[in-house]
Formats: sequence, C-alpha cells, structure tokens
Amino acid sequence: MKNPKLLPLVSVLVSLLLVQLACGVTATEVPATSTPQPTDTQTLVPTATFTPTKTPRPTRTPNLAATARAEAINAEAQKYVDLGLLKSAKGSFIEYEDYSRDWAQLGWYRWVTLDDRARDFFLSAHFKWSSAYRNADTSGCGFVFAIQDNGDHYAVFLDRTQILFLDSDSAYSYSRNVGLTRGTGRVRFDQNPADQPVEADFTVLVRDAYTYVLVDGEIVGEYTLSQSKLLNGNLGLTILSGTNKDFGTRCEMTDIHAWITE
Repeated sequence: MKNPKLLPLVSVLVSLLLVQLACGVTATEVPATSTPQPTDTQTLVPTATFTPTKTPRPTRTPNLAATARAEAINAEAQKYVDLGLLKSAKGSFIEYEDYSRDWAQLGWYRWVTLDDRARDFFLSAHFKWSSAYRNADTSGCGFVFAIQDNGDHYAVFLDRTQILFLDSDSAYSYSRNVGLTRGTGRVRFDQNPADQPVEADFTVLVRDAYTYVLVDGEIVGEYTLSQSKLLNGNLGLTILSGTNKDFGTRCEMTDIHAWITE
C-alpha cells in the first residue's frame, strides 16, 4: 500500500484561474479539433520533505457481478459513447468502498492511490463536502489519474464555483493549470459549504489526450492533455483544503466507480 501524497497550492491560484476560466465557451459545444497546450502558470510546488500520515486505501466492493449494477454501468458507458466521449462501450467496471476525509492544511491537497491503472476510462462518484470557514480558498473533493512512480499525475477538483485542473510534472518541478479547450469550467451551488454540505455527482472521463469533466451529468469542461506525457497510470481519490480552521475541508465520496475501456 502506498502512502497518500501531499502537495501545496500557492496563493496566486484563484486569480489566475479566474482569468483563465473567463475565456471559456459554452459547455455543450463539440470537441475542438485543435490541441492547445496547458498554460505555464506556476500554481503548485511539490515537496519532497513532507512526510504524510498513512491512510487506508479504499478497496473494491464485493459482488461486482451483480446484474442490476452491471447493467447500470454498461448503460452509463454506452451513453458516453453516444456522446462521442468514449471510443467503445467494451471494457470493465470497478466499484469502490465509500471514502471520507477531513483535511485542514490551507492550500494543500492529499490523495490515496487506488490499485487500478487506466488510460482511457471514466471515474465517477457522488461528492458531499463541507468547509469550516465561509470564506475558504479553492477547495473540495477530486480525482487523480495518470499517477506515475515518480509522482507525476493530473488532479481534478470540484470547488463550489469552478473546476480546478492541475498537471503535476517532475520535469518542471511545479504544477500548472490545464487550460480549457471547451466549456466554461464553472459551476454554481446555491449554498455555501460552510452553512450546509454541498452535493453533486462528479465524473472525469479521459479519451486519448482529451479529458471531459461532468457535474450532475452535464459537461462543464473539456481539457487537452500533454501528448508527450504518460497517461497510463493509477487512479486516485483526493481532497483539497481551503482553510486551516477546525476540520478544514470535509469530503465524503459515495457510489465510487470506474469504467476502464479495453
């Protein structure tokens, strides 16, 4: 079992993201034919000196062959094929146990690595998160994918106002924002997570060098990944803290499941 990873987020993140996301277009447009590269904005600096505590890794749930569940996941995969987001509905699905975590280190995120590796896939869960501070910085639940042995990875978070998509690559010693290709990258919830928990279904889907982010079944952003970077890697679950106060950010994930395309 690998230890969870911890990474810091610098203070310029929010302002840079607002500038970047202001250039988005509608989320319902078809995938772009061009391949823009991620911006070079420095947003996150990995550290090799912090020693995280050990966190149990979520495991697969038993009885994966349950007919009703298998049919539902197959239907979900076919829906994404029909939308042009997946190449094929042929693949395998995996279910995981529920996961919950409190995290109170401002500007840092941590993740646990799942056992499964994938290149073309979707990973989905129902998120429910709370904050100990009404004016917390960018924070929330998320997924990690393309995790390599040297720590390289992509991380995607659902904040109460936006999608935060980061590329962490040891080649340039810091993480950077992954730029939008299509969509707004924005979300809106009526409540503040400090007043009552915010809930949403969250899905990250990767096909070739494209990533699609869906919130409650709607595409809110399409992103283009680096074609020179390895995309076949482990999947993971992550939480980003927006405050040091009390419990910080609390994240609960249920109905966690993945579909890995053959």
